[in-house]
Amino acid sequence: METGSAADVGTTPEAGPRWTGLPPGLLRMRRLLLVVWLGTAAVAVGVLLGMFAGPAWATFALVPLAGIVWGWVGLGRNWLSWRYAERADDLLISRGVLWREETVVPYGRMQLVEVTSGPVERHFGLASVQLHTAAAATDARIPGLDPAEAERLRDRLTALGQARSAGL
Repeated sequence: METGSAADVGTTPEAGPRWTGLPPGLLRMRRLLLVVWLGTAAVAVGVLLGMFAGPAWATFALVPLAGIVWGWVGLGRNWLSWRYAERADDLLISRGVLWREETVVPYGRMQLVEVTSGPVERHFGLASVQLHTAAAATDARIPGLDPAEAERLRDRLTALGQARSAGL
């Protein structure tokens, strides 16, 4: 008997789902947006308060700069928390740093799978997959995927959803 033959399938217990994380492009995009928005706010606060309230008040421009530092770390932790796993009967999506949330979407319950990409996402070469089910509370989203991976996931989930819903 050769290693990896069909006879070996199922003899070892499954170690759990194989999780897939999000690509680093999503983290780069979110961090750039953070720096652009809060950097602009810091400059505006510093200039306006310096001109109209005095130089001592311009130190309040440090608040948005502190927000950049705090947000930089927070975005990294949030990005690391996002992951998804395709199993035989359902899709798992896990996210959250302080409050962990794990969503299980059975393939047979999926009604619509969308791939969306806004202008900023397109600039960074990213797309999001949105899953719609009958219950609004169980709609799930996977942000920041490579467009080819998002399309592959959409096609696979649609095919599995059709196959599973036919048996209902």
